[in-house]
Formats: sequence, C-alpha cells, structure tokens
Amino acid sequence: MDKHYKVAVLGPIPFDHITTSKNRVIEKYGCAMHTAIGAAALLDQQGEVVPVTHVRKKDEPQVKALLERYPNISTEGVYAHLDQGDVIQLRFVDQNNRLEKQTAFMPPIRPEDVEPFLDSDVFVGVPISDYEVPLETLRFIKENRKPDALTIFDAHGPTTAVTTQGDRVRRFWIERDLWLPYIDILKMNIEEAGCSWFSKEYKSEDLQKPYQDLSEKDMADFAQHSLERGVKAVIITLDSRGCMVYSMPGGQFKAEFVPSIPVAEVIDTTGCGDSFAGGLAYGLLHDRRDYVRAAQFANALGAMRTQGTTFEVFKSLTETEAMLRQHYEANARL
Repeated sequence: MDKHYKVAVLGPIPFDHITTSKNRVIEKYGCAMHTAIGAAALLDQQGEVVPVTHVRKKDEPQVKALLERYPNISTEGVYAHLDQGDVIQLRFVDQNNRLEKQTAFMPPIRPEDVEPFLDSDVFVGVPISDYEVPLETLRFIKENRKPDALTIFDAHGPTTAVTTQGDRVRRFWIERDLWLPYIDILKMNIEEAGCSWFSKEYKSEDLQKPYQDLSEKDMADFAQHSLERGVKAVIITLDSRGCMVYSMPGGQFKAEFVPSIPVAEVIDTTGCGDSFAGGLAYGLLHDRRDYVRAAQFANALGAMRTQGTTFEVFKSLTETEAMLRQHYEANARL
C-alpha cells in the first residue's frame, strides 16, 4: 500500500462489565474500540483510523488516552458534549452465549457527526443496538462519500433492541430492505442472520426462540436477496467454525467458506465481532473485491481478540500475514 488511507469507525465505545463463563470479572471499553485498534494495528503508518462515537464526559479522558496510545488513531470524532454513552453488563453462559443488560445509552450518530470524515476510504458501522447508527446516517454517507469508498455494516445493531428494563433482546430486522441499498458489505453472525431472514407470517408456536434457525439454503437465499438489492458482499460468521462469504461476481451468485483460525485457549470472546469488522476494513482497503482475503484478515483479528483481555492482543501486519500464511497456506492471497 503506497496510498495513505482513512478508516472511519462508527459505533459506541461502551463501558463493559463482563463476567466470563469461568466467572472471571473484566471491566473495559468495548465495541468500536476493538474495531479501531485492530484496524490501526494493521494499518500502522499506511493510514489513519477515526472512531466516531459519543461517550460520557467521565469516560472521555480514559477513552481518549486508550486510543491515543496508537499514533494513527485520531480522537477528533470522540464526542462527549452530550454526556451520554453506553454502559453494558454482560454475563457469559458459555463461550458463545451471554445475557446482556444495558443501563446507559449513547445518542445516535448523526450525519453532522460524520460529516468531517467524509474523505474516508472505508466506513465501518459497528452498532450494538438499533438506535446507534441510524439509516439516515448511512444514507448521508452513501450520498456524500468519495466515489470509490465502501460502507461495511454490522447487523448486530438493527437486530438488537433494548427494553425499558434494560434487557438487550433480539428483534426481527423488519425494515431491512430500506437499509440494504446503503450498505456495501453486510456483516453478521448466524443469530443475526436468523433475525434478518423471516417469513411474512408465523404461527405463535413457531416463535419460541430468540432467533430463527437458518439452514445453508436459507442463508444463501438471504444473501442473494441482499446482493440483488445493492449489497456487494454478505459475510455471515459461524461461531468458531469460520464464516461464509457471499458475492455476485459477474452477476453469478457465489458462496465461499472461509475457515476460522484455531486458538489453543479462549480467554475472552467479547469484541470478536467488532475486531472481525476491523479486519474486513483493512483487507478491503487492499483490494475492494477480494472478499475472501478480507475475511481471512477478519478471522485473524477475531482469533487475536480471544487471546487476552487487553488491546495488546492485536498484532502488526507482518505478524498477521505470517498467521494467514500458516493457517491458509496456498489459499492466503498475500
């Protein structure tokens, strides 16, 4: 990469109180923090990362101090003037499933928050609730960004609602088709996919689970539906197995499986999806159409995130490329 790139990361930096499945208690800032630092570690001197978020005034000094450890992260988009930010309690039932309670709420990221950063090459939306990165903001980005810029969007946000008791619960993404024209890369996990592909009508007995189980065909049908409405790639993560990458090269539907990078021990899975999004952003800066290679970088950052509780888990580009060569061998297009 000879060009100097800019990546804008839109989403909350919540104060997380985490109880792991092994009853270990961890307190840290999460979500967009993982995305920004993971992408910045790969970019190094090749580009700049700008988190765009709202935080509480009391969190602002510590959030900025954490980000400013990385010379290529700008804190210009960290806003505290409204004195609102997310606060979340997470209790893991097992490695992949958790109960969540939210007790404070950031304001939505509005077009005026993003406007100073419209020269970004990639916009990464990593909302964790349905109000944080609204449709009007994605529309504003699409209509005003550089012609060759990309928008990556995590469906965690629009498939998650917060009740008046602070419970964070799954919701159907009923208005999905209004959003798809403004998203280039749609990223989600298997549960979020089950909230995004739904029938027109159900029997009450069919709605006993927090999300619908999707078969391989269901996932492919959902992906094709999204691709036909303007999305360039749909990437669905499959827990520890890896991810599916769906695209439409030359108008032909294509589905590719990208296996995960195995780790010996999982210490903390909080932020894996956010880290995955940071890897996608880096990979797509290099080649806007090589979605498999971007998914390999994403898998690498997701695997790194599980290896500790601090942000030092993220490796340099040289170390990450070595990891890709080791695990993907001939399939790693470096």
